[in-house]
Amino acid sequence: MWALRRAYNPLKRRGFCIGTSRACGAKSELGSCHLDEKASVGEAAQVIADRSLSLKRFYSTTGDSSKFFMGRRSFSSQAGAKSSGEVDDDLEDGFSELESPASAEAILESNAEDENEDELISEPEPSEGDDEDAAVEEPQNELELSDTETDVTEKRSPRKGVPSALFKAIVAAPGLSVHNVLDKWVEEGNDLTRAEISLAMLNLRKRRMYGRALQLSEWLESTKRLDFVERDYASRLDLIAKIRGLHTAEKYIEKIPKSLRGEVIYRTLLANCVSINNVKKAEEVFNKMKDLEFSITPFACNQLLLLYKRFDKKKIADVLLLMEKENVKPSLFTYRILIDTKGQSNDITGMDQIVETMKAEGIEPDINTQAVLAKHYVAGGLKEKAEAVLKEMEGGNLNGNRWACQALLPLYAGLGKADEVGRVWKVCESNPRFDECMAAIEAWGKLNKIEAAEAVFDRMLKTAKKLSSKHYSALLKVYINHKMLVKGKDLVKRMADSGCKIGPLTWDALVKLYVEAGELEKADSILQKAVQQSQMRPMFCSYMVIMDQYTNRGDIHNSEKMFHRMRQAGYMSRLRPFQSLIQAYINAKAPAYGIRERMKADNVFPNKALAGQLAQVDAFRRTAVSDLLD
Repeated sequence: MWALRRAYNPLKRRGFCIGTSRACGAKSELGSCHLDEKASVGEAAQVIADRSLSLKRFYSTTGDSSKFFMGRRSFSSQAGAKSSGEVDDDLEDGFSELESPASAEAILESNAEDENEDELISEPEPSEGDDEDAAVEEPQNELELSDTETDVTEKRSPRKGVPSALFKAIVAAPGLSVHNVLDKWVEEGNDLTRAEISLAMLNLRKRRMYGRALQLSEWLESTKRLDFVERDYASRLDLIAKIRGLHTAEKYIEKIPKSLRGEVIYRTLLANCVSINNVKKAEEVFNKMKDLEFSITPFACNQLLLLYKRFDKKKIADVLLLMEKENVKPSLFTYRILIDTKGQSNDITGMDQIVETMKAEGIEPDINTQAVLAKHYVAGGLKEKAEAVLKEMEGGNLNGNRWACQALLPLYAGLGKADEVGRVWKVCESNPRFDECMAAIEAWGKLNKIEAAEAVFDRMLKTAKKLSSKHYSALLKVYINHKMLVKGKDLVKRMADSGCKIGPLTWDALVKLYVEAGELEKADSILQKAVQQSQMRPMFCSYMVIMDQYTNRGDIHNSEKMFHRMRQAGYMSRLRPFQSLIQAYINAKAPAYGIRERMKADNVFPNKALAGQLAQVDAFRRTAVSDLLD
């Protein structure tokens, strides 16, 4: 573990050194733990100056110790240490499914845990039952709530992907009549075993039919048809969080028998906090788990790592220190997160060191980890290294490693190798899966082969009875990247004509399509109409792509308007909107009166980059010229 921390956080490059951290850990046992600014150098000095990171609460081993928020500020929700100018859409509450299906972030999110007890189901196979409504809030993290002893055989069962009769009956029912269907199912003498229920629930979850899954769970509990164990309550909690929100989910926990409110219950709540990027609530839940003296698991730590990878990379070192102190062994997914974090920071040397550490611990990179590595090699211009990793992924026999094709297609396209993309697609072409088709569309789009991308999409149309918005989005992204407004509009019309639901994912595509075409006002109008005509909430990035354009123009009025709309939509207490808003004032060369107070009211605290922006819009700052004039 020490080797992992050193690989992630080299002493020569990071002031947040092991010695200082250990000292902090030691102090925490006594009382308070404010890191000494003199003990750190470089960027850590600024971190400590801005955030007195108190680790006592993070390292405490009893439930009656002092509160998490110690000193001036602690390991808390004032996150957002993005570097200057960095715009990262993974700060969204709903992640755009228009992003690359083989991107490092998508691979991390769709394969969020490899261990049996903590596995998150990957992106489900599309079906006629795909519902965009269900995927608005959490299109990546689908929690498979199970324990190691009871579910390993179920997950390895050949029936896992086969829809059950119960599932088919539930899907065929009108939306709000699942209870009636289940009553009829029992009256007709059909089996209602735990195995049948589990298979139906799994199929509903894979297709993101969370509403129907929740109705099934409610019926089972109300009719006493199933003796609920902890994982059943956890599954119900997960569905409530997805459908009705975290507040309702927390209230449900109080209704669970106290004897069954174990670690699985709270890690379920934690995962849902992370899936919607609620930093403050995630930290509160993690602290609650500490208070209840639950053992710290790799799953819980990985959730924090995912969260801080998006919001505050500096806190990753603290999580690693916690894992070392609590003797929590990193999982393959832990390494994958760290590799991707280093890659995002363009630290290829650090990324390679983490891979070496992982191998030294006896853990070999799986195909998803290799895809993350290859992506960052491609982005860093290290073509030889990328090609070597891609060949390893193929394993010498691509037909035998068919499941690697989805990741290989866009990666070869990133290298500009059209021949290799064609070779890989040929393996899939005779009987392609939907995810392979979407990857092929993306790959041909990257290579500027629009007709080839359209041909793959047409193949999907002929194969499936009905496509979901996710499948249309693959081709829409190609049109967006090539500023093909007319074709994009025509494709959206085809979506509507086919009966496909037009929701936040499609709105996001349309907004980006018009922005890329230079029609900002039209993009703004589309988003506003979508809000007025639907109860669904637009995606965070849909607002930000418009706001950033107004910012670039120095248009304070419209930037403030978008900022207000985001608050109305519930996107509050975030650093990114404030960064964009303040930059609008900077570009307009105008002071931003009261901006610090507005941030404080939203519990948003500036990082180093934002502090520099604030100084530029401070109407009362003193300069050499102002002193002379006074």
